[in-house]
Amino acid sequence: MRPKTYVTALVMAAALATAACDDSQPTASFERANPRPLDPALVRQGREIFRHSTFGDEAFWTDTARMHEVITSAVSPAVAFSVGLQVDAEALPQSLKNAIVAGQVDLKAPATTVALLKLDAVLGLHGTVRTINGRDTLVAVGITCALCHSRVDNSFAPGIGRRLDGWAARDLNVGAIVALSPAISPALKDILRGWGPGRYDPRINRDGLNTPIEIPPAYGLRHVTKETYTGEGPVSYWNAYVAVTQMHGRGNFRDDRLGIDVRSDPDLVTPLLPALAEYQFSLETPAAPARSDSAAVRRGRAVFNGQGTCARCHIPGQAYTDVGLGRLHVAQETGMDPAYAARTTTKRYRSTPLRGLWQHAPYFHDGSAATLEDVAAHYDRVLELGLSAQQRADLVAFLKTL
Repeated sequence: MRPKTYVTALVMAAALATAACDDSQPTASFERANPRPLDPALVRQGREIFRHSTFGDEAFWTDTARMHEVITSAVSPAVAFSVGLQVDAEALPQSLKNAIVAGQVDLKAPATTVALLKLDAVLGLHGTVRTINGRDTLVAVGITCALCHSRVDNSFAPGIGRRLDGWAARDLNVGAIVALSPAISPALKDILRGWGPGRYDPRINRDGLNTPIEIPPAYGLRHVTKETYTGEGPVSYWNAYVAVTQMHGRGNFRDDRLGIDVRSDPDLVTPLLPALAEYQFSLETPAAPARSDSAAVRRGRAVFNGQGTCARCHIPGQAYTDVGLGRLHVAQETGMDPAYAARTTTKRYRSTPLRGLWQHAPYFHDGSAATLEDVAAHYDRVLELGLSAQQRADLVAFLKTL
């Protein structure tokens, strides 16, 4: 049975990461990342879209998933924080911040969550709050790109701080959140609860299979030609796919390779794609923390370019990937699990562009490497590189600088 009301609802994954040797393209025409100067006005417009646009998806999340009812009755700030939702401190008035510090705000009351939604302060959630019978009432809720691809810096309190757009929401438990919906069947709830924080399956509502992947960062993509783990298209292709088929936005998306042709009148997605991509391309990779072991980094760079053979696919002059050269890779080349790729049009994986590795563990599309040490050990074993323990440690030291 095709799970149409499935998590055809789930979450946004604005841009993913990995590839293989396939020349097929989506049927629609989308822009490719390029080194031209960015348009500041378009970047500002795209930031608003990224943070606040729901593409009209409230119809699904409210009328079908009934998440506004769940939030009103059961989702206090404490519950929200426990499933990885976060709050933009800059959206909070100083009086509210003072009350939080003084312990005068009930973080166990769903009404407090409604108040935060009224302030548009919850990352990735947009709520419509109206006064009914003298009481603030949540009447509609939708999701935005920021749900999965933003975090806060915890500068005010755990889960509350300044936005870090583009950072992967690795604490976000998408499955647990969607499983709260009364419209989800018990069998599907069990599947969703099994995903865990930072993981999401963007195809379960298309084929009914279940191979959740890691939510990737959405920064450092400006010079990357294809943003998905399996190299199916550039950033606006994936934005359109997710906005229409996952977020349930009102828009058009067609890909004959997947047998998808969704039309909406009006189309609230396609006109916003250029500005959205411009903002994503403006998101730079966060600088790595300063390191004192510079000698280890130098040795690690030599391993990366030499015996480790990393640079063959993660090309330094190509955003540390070879996808710009038209290459994709079968899973067996690098010892990856082929299950997710088998569900896609390319059947292959892209070499992930290496950026911000120091802060978004776990690694690989399925999170099977918990640390960079595990990554180095995996390739040493699968590719029979014969690296010493010191070489692996040096390689990790270098990777943490990217």
